[in-house]
Amino acid sequence: MSKQSAGILLYRVRHNHLQVFLIHPGGPFFRNKDNGAWSIPKGEFGNGEDALAAAKREFEEETGQKINGHFIPLDPITQKSGKKVFCWAVEGDIDPEAIASNLFEIEWPPKSGKTQTFPEVDQATWFDVETAKAKINEAQAKLLDSLAKLI
Repeated sequence: MSKQSAGILLYRVRHNHLQVFLIHPGGPFFRNKDNGAWSIPKGEFGNGEDALAAAKREFEEETGQKINGHFIPLDPITQKSGKKVFCWAVEGDIDPEAIASNLFEIEWPPKSGKTQTFPEVDQATWFDVETAKAKINEAQAKLLDSLAKLI
């Protein structure tokens, strides 16, 4: 079974412009990456686990905030890795400065024998859709198109 993720595309309308909330992955691999590196808050889930429940859990783990509202299913996408991403759009508003991500540990630098801890998410920001298309993982841009058609 290929890997699967579930995520939330949080959106809001400001001054008649659609904005989307994206996160930037933490850790050394993404430190100097910007365009193409951002993502919706998402994470893997197992067979038998409810995808929407997993999406809500991952949103909270990556932002430190619970998400509620009317969840609109978007068409799933498949990333280059083959991972299938299920996504729900929901209208809301959170302060990107107030996010509190969970942490992960990896050996860093590689083969050093030293373990370092990094936040899973090191930044979060509201973007207009055009800017978001440049920032987001290429495959996830289809989620922005799906949202724009609905709004």
